[in-house]
Amino acid sequence: MKVHEFQAKQLLAAYSVPVPRGQVAETPRQARAASQALGVPVAVKAQIHAGGRGKGGGIKLAANPDEAERVAGEIMGMQLVTHQTGPEGQLVRRVLVEEQLQVARELYLSIVIDSSNGLPVMMASEAGGVDIEEVAAATPERIHRLAIDPTIGFLPFMGRQLGMAMGLSGDVLKQALAAMDGLYRAFLEKDCSLAEINPLVVTADGRLLAADAKLNFDDNALFRHGDIAAMRDKDEEDPLEVQAQELGIPNYVKLTGNIGCVVNGAGLAMATMDAIKLAGGDPANFLDIGTVNSVERVVNAFRILTADPNVQAILINIFGGMARVDVIAQGVIDAQREGGVRVPVVVRLAGTNLEEGERLLEESKLPVLRASDLGDAARKAVEAAKQAAAAK
Repeated sequence: MKVHEFQAKQLLAAYSVPVPRGQVAETPRQARAASQALGVPVAVKAQIHAGGRGKGGGIKLAANPDEAERVAGEIMGMQLVTHQTGPEGQLVRRVLVEEQLQVARELYLSIVIDSSNGLPVMMASEAGGVDIEEVAAATPERIHRLAIDPTIGFLPFMGRQLGMAMGLSGDVLKQALAAMDGLYRAFLEKDCSLAEINPLVVTADGRLLAADAKLNFDDNALFRHGDIAAMRDKDEEDPLEVQAQELGIPNYVKLTGNIGCVVNGAGLAMATMDAIKLAGGDPANFLDIGTVNSVERVVNAFRILTADPNVQAILINIFGGMARVDVIAQGVIDAQREGGVRVPVVVRLAGTNLEEGERLLEESKLPVLRASDLGDAARKAVEAAKQAAAAK
């Protein structure tokens, strides 16, 4: 789960990570009041779950409350397009009004999980800012990494090592050590999957501040963090992904292709998507209904796929181990009879109660395309999608 910049900064401030003074505003008039309360020139920053806001026109400076109100009005309601939103952009509903900073240096600091060793890794660089991805690609030696064993924790010498690698010394180094310690404690205690400060700035008057912040959380740990779960902003998520979760299908991710997939098991889902690509098509989603024996789960999966206007064909690929093929087949039948399926459906079934599932599909007399194996299913789905698109 993602949160907004202002929410991330509130959480980090509770862990003694220094952040600029600021207030959230949901109307231009509130932005004016926030600017008056701060009493200094401000930056008005669009709050969406995406980076690159400044380049997209989502961050503007204001010297006084009148300007703050004006630029907030320009930002709020805009469909902000960045390299992380895609061409459709994201609607801006609120802004963060924050003190302007006189920046002397821009640094980078983050923590992620390194899947190769299963440990949190703190990354730091003296080359912070909006183009950190280019730094990582062109000059990876400028990004310094340090694995942290949770049984030992983050120790002062680790911070000094990273701080000196960033060229820090004196009081600024001390501030950086405190910020690193706070970031690590927040990452650990709040079950983050990403904690990033970019840029971590040194101001002209010697302060170290998190000028921007991003926190992502492990969805599977949210039951432990009701306060964080309450920060969820569904308006920032794909509507179909939200609907899928509400219908009891947590493992759905919308993609850009035109072949909808219904699969049981994440590995089989990835293999199915690969097979579609090898056959010359593009999957419209990742959808794992899980190891369940639920007709309703299958019907709900169809409801999600048919709500996506890009879907030109649906591929059902089920291997029944603990799941029963006859239950899945009945779900396919009920979904078709519900009347919302107006695209070709390709079905490949294998495993437990296969004979009964085959019988149910045969007796239903529904126009389902049968496939003998995964490769056959992918080829038929790709061809069916092409024909459906040509018929429009």
